[in-house]
Amino acid sequence: MNVRSSDETEAIPPVFEESFRRLFDAQYASLFRYLQRLTGEPDTAEDLAQEVFVRLYQRGSLPDDVRGWMATVAHNLLRDEKRTGKRRLQLIQAHPLDLERTSVVPADEKVLGEERRRQVRAALDRLNERDRRMLLLRHEGYSYREIAQVVGVSETSVGTLLLRATALFHTAYKGKKS
Repeated sequence: MNVRSSDETEAIPPVFEESFRRLFDAQYASLFRYLQRLTGEPDTAEDLAQEVFVRLYQRGSLPDDVRGWMATVAHNLLRDEKRTGKRRLQLIQAHPLDLERTSVVPADEKVLGEERRRQVRAALDRLNERDRRMLLLRHEGYSYREIAQVVGVSETSVGTLLLRATALFHTAYKGKKS
């Protein structure tokens, strides 16, 4: 269950692991219910509750006031989630889909598009799991911090790892096209 990156040499102490598991078993349901009541959305509450425990585990030690710490982190995550949701809504409202202007794609363009998608998929499949996930997350607009959390690397290494993954992708893509 070690979610720390290979860059971090500290091992999670077994005592912490056991304390963490007991805390998770005792507190997850309560935190989930609390967040569900705050948000009114079970999926969002589940995501936020899980993220609180991921951050606690990555911290590597239990704070003095565990429940207070968890509530603070949960509120910060919820605030960030609401802010992101508002930004997405503003973007959607600023750039609505114009369904009347959608046109039929000519057959040759459609075939070329499908071939390019197949080549991109093949190049992605040639990358290791971490590089593939990082590129896809960045393409979807995830921040370096979010990518670091998802992939389990330090935030400061995300830029370098993305550059390397991009270079590997380009090599794989060019090799597949030839």
